[in-house]
Amino acid sequence: MVVSKRIYVRGIVQGVGFRPFVYNLAKELRLSGWVLNDSFGVTIEIEGPSKRVKRFLAVLSDNPPVLAQITDIRIEDLPEFGAKDFVIKESRERREKFTLISPDISICDECLQELFDKNDRRYRYPFINCTNCGPRYTIIKDIPYDRPKTTMAEFRMCSRCEQEYRNPANRRFHAQPNACPVCGPHVWLVDSEGKSYQGTGRVSPGS
Repeated sequence: MVVSKRIYVRGIVQGVGFRPFVYNLAKELRLSGWVLNDSFGVTIEIEGPSKRVKRFLAVLSDNPPVLAQITDIRIEDLPEFGAKDFVIKESRERREKFTLISPDISICDECLQELFDKNDRRYRYPFINCTNCGPRYTIIKDIPYDRPKTTMAEFRMCSRCEQEYRNPANRRFHAQPNACPVCGPHVWLVDSEGKSYQGTGRVSPGS
């Protein structure tokens, strides 16, 4: 039997890889529908065989992304809507706004390994991040949490970063601060008179 559900998820569910998690879970279970950020959290519409939808709801509740903190899940029955695929929809803004935003997260082990890998394109790049780590609270300007509403808006992703951002199999899938030395912010040192000191703009081991 095919069932359809609308799910409202509240808590720290933006900026923690929640939409990519939902997307990949739905794909794994061969369910259709969509997920989006809104001004209150995350909204999902899901459709498929009842056993698979039940499994989806169990994983959503019991094994969310490690950085997520769910405070409330509300589920409504829907009439069958006949979606053919599962997609991440554009965020929706409401007049009323209330959602929790993750604090900045220290660099994860995978990014740390890349940071000091001389063969990696982000070698010693100080603003390295992914879905599992990096800035959140300090870059956000408004909700829902999307790149255009953060201080990263002015940095247009290069083609390689864009590929990562669009690839569901990549851990930078929908990582809003995603950047690299080609397209992202840089850092430099100036003295009290504004004189710039030349350097690589990259971090060193132990720094």
